[in-house]
Amino acid sequence: MILAVGLATAVATLCGGFPALRYRTDYTLLLGFSSGAVVGVALFDLLPEAGETGAAVLGTVGIARCLAAGFATYGALDRARSMLTGARGGHRGHLAAGSLMDGLGIGFGFQVSASVGAVVAAAVLAHDVMDGANTVAVTLRGGGDERSARLWLVADVGAPLVGIGLASLASVPDAVLAGLLAAFAGVFLYIGPYDLLPRAYARNPVVRTAAAMGLGLAFVYAVVWLAG
Repeated sequence: MILAVGLATAVATLCGGFPALRYRTDYTLLLGFSSGAVVGVALFDLLPEAGETGAAVLGTVGIARCLAAGFATYGALDRARSMLTGARGGHRGHLAAGSLMDGLGIGFGFQVSASVGAVVAAAVLAHDVMDGANTVAVTLRGGGDERSARLWLVADVGAPLVGIGLASLASVPDAVLAGLLAAFAGVFLYIGPYDLLPRAYARNPVVRTAAAMGLGLAFVYAVVWLAG
């Protein structure tokens, strides 16, 4: 099951990257949908599961601290990356690192249960298409050629698989797993409103972007409800 999910993330990334490389396809409206999807995973799946798995040990305050730690750590790394790389193609490495985090989230989600792993994977698949397209677009805009874009696309394809593999190698106690789920919820709560959504608003009308975000939230809610 987890191997199939890993392969699906690779295919989704390629489905975004290859058309972007060949046809310069614009996926900006998908950014709005993706922002809703990752926020939905944090609110509807990761946080409730973190509370159910580790509230008895960590407590509500402990879960909140892990959430804040994930949010603040990822945000600080993102801001540092922006300051160090500037506006040119540095974001492509950040995208690959984000894909590695996606894979870790999927792997740890499956350690909780198949349904949690499936919900996290659904959201990751929803924005892996956009990740592939963005990797190509950022590389080309940063002065790279098509060969460089292909190499970064391969890195972005492989990163979730590496993350899933790393998470599968370690079996962690419930308390630690709950803390990790809360931290990943914090990461997703940063990525949605502070990374994906502003880029969607920059290129699409507010109403269309808000509608796309709402669809992303509804999509994840439906997946969580069906996973039951």
